[in-house]
Formats: sequence, C-alpha cells, structure tokens
Amino acid sequence: MQSKRGNAPGPKRVVGISGSPRPQGNTDLLLEQVMAGAASKGAETETIYARKLQIAPCRHCDGCQAEGQCVVQDEMQEVYPKLREADCLVLASPIHFMGLAAQVKALVDRCQAFWATKYVLKRPIAPGRKRKGLFVAVGGTRLRDLFEPARASVRALFKTLDMDYAGDLVFSGIDEKGAIKEHPTALADARQAGQRLVEE
Repeated sequence: MQSKRGNAPGPKRVVGISGSPRPQGNTDLLLEQVMAGAASKGAETETIYARKLQIAPCRHCDGCQAEGQCVVQDEMQEVYPKLREADCLVLASPIHFMGLAAQVKALVDRCQAFWATKYVLKRPIAPGRKRKGLFVAVGGTRLRDLFEPARASVRALFKTLDMDYAGDLVFSGIDEKGAIKEHPTALADARQAGQRLVEE
C-alpha cells in the first residue's frame, strides 16, 4: 500500500484499489493517473494493490451477520477500515472473462461483512457522509457489453458501501502491457477523472 497526501487543508480521503495481477500494466498506469489527479486537487490518497495481499475467498459462512465483522483473519482486516473511512473509492481492474480480475473479486466478495452490516444489522456504513466511487477498467477485446458484468459488481459494491456511482472510465481493445500509453487521451482522461472526483 502506498500513501500520498496533497497540499490542501482538510483533504478528502481517496482510496484506490488496483485489481490487476500485472504490476505496472495498463490498469496500474491508469489508476496512478487518477490518484495523481486527485492528489493535485489536495486529496489524501492511498493505493491498495490486491495482488500483494493475502485475501481468502468469502466462505459464505454468515459469521459476519452477528456483528458485521468478517471471521476470517487475514490481510482483508487491514482493508476494511480504509473502505469505511474513504470519502472516495477508485476500483480499477482488467476485464477477465467479462468480469473483475480474481485478485480484486476476492476483496469485493469479502465486503459481504459490509453487506451484513447494512442490510441485516441495519447499520449505516458511513453515517452522515456523502461518498463516491469511480470504476476504471481495461479490456483486451472489443466485445459488445464487455464491461457490463464487471460494472454490475462494482455498482453493487459501491451501493453496499453507501457510495454514489460517480461513473467509470473504461477502455477496450487494450491488451499488451503498457499499450494504454499509446492511447491518445487515456492517461490525461484518467488524471482529469481523479480531479473531478474530488472537486464535484
């Protein structure tokens, strides 16, 4: 995990999650620009790399329904408070078989603890706060509706976390590592998306 604080007083907290299994691939490059854009507007940013964490799959044991706490003790326990405290969340992932990459899907599934908190225990996740989420994705093909299954999962996550869906930044036909740098506007678009996320 890496943190960077902007210069403005009272910064918004922006958490970015890279779901890519490939270091410094297209997903990472886009997320770096989103976070740089947010930091340039005074946000306090932190990036989490799902591939670096030991996160077990959800067991569907319903243990979280007692107190809203996941019973599995692994590195996801470090992620929960960051998701609760964030003002904005940026979830970035390559598209694998029309969905999120496995590394970040495990993290999303473990947010069942938040789902239990909100829908079973009837407790708000972030009471009195307006929060937003941005989805960033890269797909190697140009299939119709390529991003829809992943987008549905991300929308469900943001809703569970009491976050408004602020939109998405998606690019199809980008596969080879680093190919996003050849796109005429992608990196600039990502930086601007990060700026808008904390300004709006």
